[in-house]
Amino acid sequence: MVDNSFHTLTLELDTGTVKIKLRPDLAPNHVQRIGELANEGYYNNVPFHRVIPGFMAQGGDGKNFNGTGGSSKPNLKQEFNAEPHVRGVCSMARTNDPNSANSQFFICFDDARFLDRQYTVWGVVEEGMEAVDALPKGEPPKAPGKIISARAE
Repeated sequence: MVDNSFHTLTLELDTGTVKIKLRPDLAPNHVQRIGELANEGYYNNVPFHRVIPGFMAQGGDGKNFNGTGGSSKPNLKQEFNAEPHVRGVCSMARTNDPNSANSQFFICFDDARFLDRQYTVWGVVEEGMEAVDALPKGEPPKAPGKIISARAE
C-alpha cells in the first residue's frame, strides 16, 4: 500500500550527509519502496558501484553490491514523469525492461536530459551534493564510496 508518508531520505555516506527531498507526487510507488528499503536497513553499507564523472553515481544493490542484484521485493512498474534529469536529481536504475526498477538508484552529477521520461525520477538532493561529488569514480571504483546508513522520514 502506498501511504506517501515519506518526504525526506537522509543518506549518511562515507563522504558526508546527503538529504534528499522525496517526490511522492511524481512517483508514489518508487518513493514508498525507497523509504521502506531505507528503514529496513537494506541500503546500509551498500556501495556506489558505478560512478561516472559528469553523469551519475549509481548504488542501491544491497544483495550483490555490484549492480547485479535487487531486493526480495517485486520489481516496480515504471512511473516515468516529466521531471528533468538535471544535477541532484535521483532516479531509479533498471534493465531494458521499463518495469524492472527494484532497489538501485542513481544521483545525477550534471544534466542527463536524454534519460527524461525513460527513468523514474523520485527525488532531488536538497543538501550534501558535495558528498555525492566526492564519491570515488569508476565502474566499479577501486575503493567504492558507501552508504553507511539510510533513513526515510
